[in-house]
Amino acid sequence: MRRVSLALQGGGAHGAFTWGVLDRLLEEDDLEIAGISGTSAGALNGAALKAGLIAGGRGAARKRLDRLWTQVGEIGDFRMLPWIAPFLPAMRFWQAASAAVLPFSPQAVAAQLYSPYAFGQSWSNPLAPVARDLDFANLSDRRGPRLFVSATNVRTGKIKIFTGREITPDALLASACLPTVFQTVEIDGEGYWDGGFSGNPALFPLYEPDLPDDILVVSINPMRRDDIPDTPLEIQNRINEISFNSSLLSELRAINFVRRLIAEGRMEAGKMKAVNVHMISDDKLMNELSAESKQTPTPYLLKRLKAAGRAAAEQFLRNGGAKIGQDASADLPGLLG
Repeated sequence: MRRVSLALQGGGAHGAFTWGVLDRLLEEDDLEIAGISGTSAGALNGAALKAGLIAGGRGAARKRLDRLWTQVGEIGDFRMLPWIAPFLPAMRFWQAASAAVLPFSPQAVAAQLYSPYAFGQSWSNPLAPVARDLDFANLSDRRGPRLFVSATNVRTGKIKIFTGREITPDALLASACLPTVFQTVEIDGEGYWDGGFSGNPALFPLYEPDLPDDILVVSINPMRRDDIPDTPLEIQNRINEISFNSSLLSELRAINFVRRLIAEGRMEAGKMKAVNVHMISDDKLMNELSAESKQTPTPYLLKRLKAAGRAAAEQFLRNGGAKIGQDASADLPGLLG
């Protein structure tokens, strides 16, 4: 049995790529998922994965992930304004139709002009019903993979890791709280924003001795973009991508440093964990998608992303899956150089 921990990035609607990856990995009967660290959409994916595994195994986990993304697809736009809601059925039709030919959501252009605080107490988080639909008794169950959810403390800027019974609907909403889209989530008197600002995803919770040496990172924020962004939205999107990737790159540098010390005999083997990093991504696809698409989860887009995730997971299993438990398959020096 190959054992691996999963590190699941956030990226709004693009998290459906991870849905496809997980859907394919769950078909591998000899692959045990021992730990999950997730941020934002990655946290929702991780929670659905664990809840399904505890409820009924791999098949139930795949169905639970399907349900999660069906619900997300029904939202239409994460920035849905109250006055748009009455027109939602018609708008969903045109949104789905336009998504096939346009890389943006028409109604989201208007939504960009508003703060999530503009409507005060009348504002409601569109992801709340999705987060609350999960079985939180299963999420705190000691069986199955250990689950870690990251959020960022607004006041201190430090990362907060929720685990066990700390994982509540509010913890998941905090992890996915992009402050330009959602109002701050308060838990026990502290305000939290998206975990991507401090860990996207956090790898260090997966260094525990009882967890495997192998960590599989599902990356949905492209490390490289060939085109220089020149519109306000694309510029802001690239700023967010660079910011959200920086913490991950820092942890990968530390892993690479430790592996090099051990390989050169400058550190005794076993003193620190020699992590084997694996990675699944599709930067080509993510470069093709617009910044706008991250916040407009149309069924067309989600279906495309799921298919791409399954294909990327298939390629990984074919080319690097055999290295799980043996060695790293990700080229860290090349990635970090």
